[in-house]
Amino acid sequence: MAGQRVLLLVGFLLSGVLLSEAAKILTVSTVGGSHYLLMDRVSQILQDHGHNITMLNHKRGPFMPDFKKEEKSYQVISWLAPEDHQREFKKSFDFFLEETLGGRGNFENLLKVLEYLALQCHHFLRRKDIMDSLKNENFDMVIVETFDYCPFLIAEKLSKPFVAILSTSFGSLEFGLPIPLSYVPVFRSLLTDHMDFWGRVKNFLMFFSFCRRQWHMQSIFDNAIKEHFPEGSRPVLSHLLLKAELWFINSDFAFDFARPLLPNTVYVGGLMEKPIKPVPQDLENFIANFGDAGFVLVAFGSTLNTQQSQEVLKKMHSAFSHLPQGVIWKCQSSHWPKDVRLATNVKIVDWLPQSDLLAHPSIRLFVTHGGQNSVMEAIRHGVPMVGLPVNGDQHGNMVRVVAKNYGVSIQLNQVTADTLTLMLKQVIEDKRYKSAVAAASVILRSQPLSPAQRLVGWIDHILQTQGAAHLKPYAFQQPWHEQYLIDVFVFLLGLTLGTVWLCGKLLGVVVRWLRGARKVKKT
Repeated sequence: MAGQRVLLLVGFLLSGVLLSEAAKILTVSTVGGSHYLLMDRVSQILQDHGHNITMLNHKRGPFMPDFKKEEKSYQVISWLAPEDHQREFKKSFDFFLEETLGGRGNFENLLKVLEYLALQCHHFLRRKDIMDSLKNENFDMVIVETFDYCPFLIAEKLSKPFVAILSTSFGSLEFGLPIPLSYVPVFRSLLTDHMDFWGRVKNFLMFFSFCRRQWHMQSIFDNAIKEHFPEGSRPVLSHLLLKAELWFINSDFAFDFARPLLPNTVYVGGLMEKPIKPVPQDLENFIANFGDAGFVLVAFGSTLNTQQSQEVLKKMHSAFSHLPQGVIWKCQSSHWPKDVRLATNVKIVDWLPQSDLLAHPSIRLFVTHGGQNSVMEAIRHGVPMVGLPVNGDQHGNMVRVVAKNYGVSIQLNQVTADTLTLMLKQVIEDKRYKSAVAAASVILRSQPLSPAQRLVGWIDHILQTQGAAHLKPYAFQQPWHEQYLIDVFVFLLGLTLGTVWLCGKLLGVVVRWLRGARKVKKT
């Protein structure tokens, strides 16, 4: 078995060896946060493989917290939108988070955030100095992250082939995948793949709502397209999504529900995994104080501003104080409620090595917001979870976690100290959660190729074959009435109705003839 895996790996990566020279690749990250972290990791992996990587990113923004600074081995081109735009964008994003944390999140608030992203795209495409510099670099490929539509427009403006990376689970974008609604949950439906009749009814109806929302979100960028692309060659965003040579998905079937894929769709969930390092000594000393009881890790991602949820912090702290385990909590000390004294088993830190702590043998539980990267790291290390989802794909992620018995979930506005304490103890003490997520870890780790190897191998394949036309179905070129057989249905319906009409006419003729024959006999 080991020999077969080696042969498979050598064969898959051989294309990289055959490349005569390193490719010049542009990676584009415009929103920061966990999306930036993923693109940073992609850039680093490809740079280490021998390609020449340049990352284009927005230096600051509401999605971009203060990460631990690291030297980059690849080139970085950073730019800044005007100060007034940054201020207004931050206000809009903070309001969006505040409303969401208060249980008042709605689609209109998300559209406001996207409007600022579209305006930010305007500002960038007007930067002729940067665009000319990028064109002069003559990149072989562009890799775009899909939270923001602007990277697609940048790739199209450069007239270069591009590869897309979906940082969330399936469903947040529609890019041509088959969607059997009987068992594939629509984004935000909060359904599993096991749907009863009413679940399928809900999924069917929510599909139309999802399509309408996608149209609204994409139409926000119409003005940017009209200004920066000449009439006659203006791209349609829904068509640009289908134009991607490959789609890399930051997930895995160890986490996602099984569903049909297309040949140009590749799972790379677990890309964020790096070699495990010893945890800092101060954290190790804290963990040692709790012996066999172990510790609980609490982290809520890269962009959540906990200053806006002081009451939730107090309830969480009260719940943690009742645990026999130690609790290591990523929380800005400046956001900590002044009237709350830390429990002896709780340690708050501004920054922590999340992956290293998840790999620690003494960890018992991970309390998370349910972000994609965090869930994938927890699964890789076999750590059960308690989720407090906030926004975006996090609610759907926790539905999958609960459905697969990797943990439990509770809404932020439903959190009480007693309820959270019971949930924490339930997941720690009930070994079924640990067993289920440990089995998922085996699924993730035992695949023939690692996520990084799949990323590198497929990028090299596309570079060598000069595109992925051989991986895309003809359906991408068909008009919708052909793709969904509407023309065939109309033809068969017309044929059936015509046949019924003709048969009716013939029957009428026969009936009239029989009546006429009877009258003749009587006379």
